[in-house]
Amino acid sequence: MESSDVDLDLQRSVHAVLRELSAQAPALPSNQGMWRWSLHKKVERDPGKSPALVRILLRELEKAESEDARHVIIPLLHTLMYVLTKATGITEELHRRTYAFCTRLLTLPAPYCTIALDCAIRLKTETAVPGTLYQRLVIAEQNLTSELYPYRERVFLFVDPELVSPSVCSALLLEIEAAQGQQTPEACMRHVVSHALQAALGEACEAGVLQRKLQTSSRRALERYFHAVVAAVEQMASEPSPSREGHLERLEEIYCSLLGPAEAARGRCVGDRPQAQLPSIPLPSPHITFHLWTDEEQLWEELVLFLRLRSQLRLSADLEALDLQGFLPDQELARASVLSTDSGIERDLPWGADEPPTPGSPEVERAVLRRKGGIKKRVWPPDILMPGSWDGPPGLHRRIGRPSGDGELLPGVSRLHTARVLVLGDDRMLGRLARAYHSLRKRETQKFCLTPRLSLQLYYIPVLAPEKPTASRRSELGELAAFLGRADPWYESVVNTLCPAIRKLAEMPLSLDTSQTVDPFILDAITYYVRMGTQPIYFQIYAVKIFFSDLSQDPAEDIFLTELKVKIQDSKFPRDSLSPRRRGVAEGPGAELSICYQKALLSHRTREVTVSLRAAGLVLKALPASDTEGPTHCPPTAAPDIDHTCLNISVTEVVKTSNLAGRSFSTVTNTFRTANIQIQSQDQRLLTLLLDKDSCRMYRDVARFEVAPCPEPCSEAQKSKVLGLSSHQEEMERTKAKAKPLLMPINTFSGIVQ
Repeated sequence: MESSDVDLDLQRSVHAVLRELSAQAPALPSNQGMWRWSLHKKVERDPGKSPALVRILLRELEKAESEDARHVIIPLLHTLMYVLTKATGITEELHRRTYAFCTRLLTLPAPYCTIALDCAIRLKTETAVPGTLYQRLVIAEQNLTSELYPYRERVFLFVDPELVSPSVCSALLLEIEAAQGQQTPEACMRHVVSHALQAALGEACEAGVLQRKLQTSSRRALERYFHAVVAAVEQMASEPSPSREGHLERLEEIYCSLLGPAEAARGRCVGDRPQAQLPSIPLPSPHITFHLWTDEEQLWEELVLFLRLRSQLRLSADLEALDLQGFLPDQELARASVLSTDSGIERDLPWGADEPPTPGSPEVERAVLRRKGGIKKRVWPPDILMPGSWDGPPGLHRRIGRPSGDGELLPGVSRLHTARVLVLGDDRMLGRLARAYHSLRKRETQKFCLTPRLSLQLYYIPVLAPEKPTASRRSELGELAAFLGRADPWYESVVNTLCPAIRKLAEMPLSLDTSQTVDPFILDAITYYVRMGTQPIYFQIYAVKIFFSDLSQDPAEDIFLTELKVKIQDSKFPRDSLSPRRRGVAEGPGAELSICYQKALLSHRTREVTVSLRAAGLVLKALPASDTEGPTHCPPTAAPDIDHTCLNISVTEVVKTSNLAGRSFSTVTNTFRTANIQIQSQDQRLLTLLLDKDSCRMYRDVARFEVAPCPEPCSEAQKSKVLGLSSHQEEMERTKAKAKPLLMPINTFSGIVQ
């Protein structure tokens, strides 16, 4: 194909992606999300098209910048960075143009400047040391052993069989196994060596001869070349001012030793000989483990197992900075209690006990040798025990080349592991994930073992049941996915369009021959999402305390993420001793409710409102009604106050009217916003609570309940720190601790685009 034809074909594909982003009406369901995938497949099958695609994307980005078409900047920039990570024939001039464009975006507001800064930092290293992004990505995702780049990543795919059909689970599992069955460590090492040499040497590298040589190399020789290439790339990338020429010389030596001087010299003397099509170097999909969701403790167990396996292989000095109690069973943590015979009265002390023993005496030696069960005092940074500082110092990973997440949370302890937790399902699955996330954060206050070493990233792909023409259940169960699509248009185009494709995959006949799988669209889209989706949107988790009609039953505590629905039961209180004033209240539909809440004001002042009304039901929604109502979903760096967090309350009020025909009842919906609310039934009717639309999380016979933003679980050490302060300081510390709500992040491509 001629160069002009290649450019026209790629430009048509790019314009198709832009039309899908700009179209007011959605595209056909069969085409949604396919344009981006087909664009990347074109350059994957023919790597020689990569420079042309980079030039086209740069031209479109500069056009969007001049026309202030910001809605396409982030999608185009992500597409460009994905191509630059995989490509080998990109010139230094194209790298510098892309870097200059990213620096110009730093003047724009977030999230544009945030994403541009991350891209600029990676591009600066890639320009000086070509192939760095590809090499680091493959080493981390495939868990290849490297002393110079010890980072590890894993994708945990959780599917709840109660919410997702068995056919979907089986289809996803087969597609993942088919793709990863051919990704052996030897194949990944060959890809790293071949990509690094082609990216650095360019046309002087005989790509076909190089790949054939690597195919016939032994495992020991392949490992030797792999470690030599990784050392050359990482050592040059770690220098303050890396030299592209020095990097080229080092890789030329490796290239000559691999092919031999004669074959290497033949590659430099190609002259005007027409070049054959470059062989494709695939970017292996990340290591994905498939899990069927069982309970909320499963997330903690899988993360500890992932961290524990790597820690057993290499225990370095930095692990001594933390207590490893979090990795041990609870029974192993028990310490033998010693009965004390000290009465605490001075006169009961034996003679001479108030005199200090001389050094080296038997008493001192016995005291040293017999001391058991002591707690070693650890010196933490000032705010290390506060949950708000768990995200670590931002930007530290950029100086050491970390792929994502944080750098060091504690001095001497690096976060070498990244766990990307991907859940499939609807709003009910996200509610269960929120409970697991809350349980994990609560356990971290007791066993501080995961947070300092592990960067936890959460992802969500909606999988909804087929929509029936007469039912609106699908839209009800996909509210959070719809909000993410409104907040991030690229998420809407890439992720929200996967639901029909996943259902279509589940309807296809199963094939046990994993070698025949070609171009797995769903796995490619998942891979693109977990790699490029680095900007989280934070969702407030709400705590609910439930009081039952049976006073002998202890109150229950739970949390919800998206919705709490209140229904009026037909059953009544078991007791009939109601006050005379309330005997006639139970007539008519609904129940008499007392509602006490703090009204959300623009001035953020506290104003409590108490009303009594007859209602047929209530709905408490945590998601804003539109994209403009987003103060609850801001990053922690913005330090949101608890007053900014608002629930949208919809009360179906029952209105009684009297006329000549008798009494009649009608309903009217009242809405208001609040952060804290208490609701109590004033008559004989009880309430039923449904959390996150999940029938497994239903509470019946409820007389009263309270809802408030769920705070960050406070560690015991922080509580003891507060107890040792003066009354004024203690009050200030408690106020500061209460002002930190528990926010659950879900990663998208851009965060909230205003």
